[in-house]
Amino acid sequence: MSQKLKLALVQLAVGAQKAANLRNAREKVLEAAQAGAQLVMLPECFNSPYGTQYFAQYAEDLSTPPMNSESLQALSSMAKDSGVYLVGGTIPERDTATNNLFNTCTVWNPQGELLTIHRKIHLFDINFPGRMVFKESEVLKAGNKMTDFSTPWGKFGLGICYDMRFPELAMVAGRKGCVGMLYPGAFNTTTGPMHWELLLRARAMDNQVFVAACSPARDVEAGYQAWGHSTVVDPYARVLATTEEKQDIVYADLDFDLIQEVRKAIPIYNQRRFDVYPDVAA
Repeated sequence: MSQKLKLALVQLAVGAQKAANLRNAREKVLEAAQAGAQLVMLPECFNSPYGTQYFAQYAEDLSTPPMNSESLQALSSMAKDSGVYLVGGTIPERDTATNNLFNTCTVWNPQGELLTIHRKIHLFDINFPGRMVFKESEVLKAGNKMTDFSTPWGKFGLGICYDMRFPELAMVAGRKGCVGMLYPGAFNTTTGPMHWELLLRARAMDNQVFVAACSPARDVEAGYQAWGHSTVVDPYARVLATTEEKQDIVYADLDFDLIQEVRKAIPIYNQRRFDVYPDVAA
């Protein structure tokens, strides 16, 4: 396994026109590859505005083959033409067999081949009286499986936005040998300042892995305003790279020797007491 990887998070400006979003995503993925990125991640709902009122309108059938989804076709082309591993943010998905809607992430190899699909497991249902009420469960169904994928640098676990609040996903991924957790996400200006960086650092600290989350850029005219601040955290829970709220590409060089370094210094993987509490990865 090569011990170093250049990761890029594309904090994309997303609007109402799907075709324009796909063009913008392609341009930024190619830009990241030109800058040396080997693994690129797009944000949650990279092809559409984020909101319960938009999921059905922008939803696509992601079943393959054949690949009829215009967003999947675009992602496959982006990965192949840039020669990178691509975490394709998320797309509103319509399961044609059930007509259910999901918030779904796809991952692609440098040949443009689909590696895996992850459906958001924990739906974003919150209520801050007078500030923010949001219920994905009014429209979406939840996924029911954990997902990871393999690369030349090791395995990475996947989660989507609200999934990062649930430590079990990252715990299982870490104990099953993943070197990092990747979260396309779209926290808002209420939850973002409180918990975005804190959660990323917590997942990194608890599991001694790299953690990265990629947000859309903030649209101040939108009903749902993303926090932005796409961020990469190392296994010591140190912020390696971040940005503000505007469209940007965040780059970080991941040195996987750090994982063994921190686990040797703080050997929690050998100190857990499964005779006292259960192993969620068992």
